[in-house]
Amino acid sequence: MPQIRRFLLSWNEEFSQILLGLTIFVLAILLDRASPFFMTWENWRNILDQSALLVIISVGMTFVICTSGIDLSVGAITALSGVCMALALHSGLSVEASILLGLAAGAAAGLFNGLLISQLNISPFIVTLAAMSVTRGIALILTKGIPIYGFSKSFTWWGSGHVGPVNPPILMALMLALLGALVLNRTKLGYYTLALGGNEEALRRSGIANKAYKTIVYTISGLTAAIGGLVVTARLNTAEPLAGWMLELDAIAAVVLGGTDMKGGRGSITGTVMACLLLGMLRNGLTILNIPSYYQQLTIGLIILVAIVISELRLRNAPGHGNMMKED
Repeated sequence: MPQIRRFLLSWNEEFSQILLGLTIFVLAILLDRASPFFMTWENWRNILDQSALLVIISVGMTFVICTSGIDLSVGAITALSGVCMALALHSGLSVEASILLGLAAGAAAGLFNGLLISQLNISPFIVTLAAMSVTRGIALILTKGIPIYGFSKSFTWWGSGHVGPVNPPILMALMLALLGALVLNRTKLGYYTLALGGNEEALRRSGIANKAYKTIVYTISGLTAAIGGLVVTARLNTAEPLAGWMLELDAIAAVVLGGTDMKGGRGSITGTVMACLLLGMLRNGLTILNIPSYYQQLTIGLIILVAIVISELRLRNAPGHGNMMKED
């Protein structure tokens, strides 16, 4: 239908962000009417705190999906990084050294993924699916399946401390989002990231080291997952080898819902952050309304499906689609 076609063609980054903003506004009004507790500062701080972890993970995932890739290992990397930090702390290392070790472990896992994908030209889906199992297995082996707990206050501060009226994870998420937006929109790394998804062959023929940049993108994803591991471990005061379970699906949902194209070449950190906030509000609202938690997974799955369908239909209805050819 002509009306649907016009709607899909208007679905760009700005339009998706406006729609997300309106959805957040309407949902806030509905939840405020449903519960007198929703609009309190304590509840909103809880929403922001819970959304912060997803924002941190999704910033890295945005870069990956912009290259037309995917990273299914971020949840497992989150767990492994937390386990590495916990083992380092219990071995007597300082808090700073333990955190750096955990971050290095996450970045190394991302680097390994990136090298396999870029150098051997293996599908990101296959590589990161295998990496998810391997990384989770390493976390279980290191802990023998038993959670590690009991850390100093200087470590748990990163997850449950206070900086004025907000918690550290909120500030960390904000800083990462700002940095991610700056890199994606104002640096060569960002331009090449989008170009990898838009036309990787043209980028290669321009003399750009596309394999190196693709490796960097997956390293960034591993690093942000490791930062998420810091937040989870410090917040719970426990390193759980099964932490971050299904977190990758939440991140993919937020990125796609935020306007990033699954086929690559187009992405928005702002849209990703707004989508994370929307998902956080949905979870909070379902909890306040005493709706069973398993409906949350159903909701996220439907959101991913709808967002992907709209993205695909938008691409098919774009002017010139079907006539575009790669350079010879």
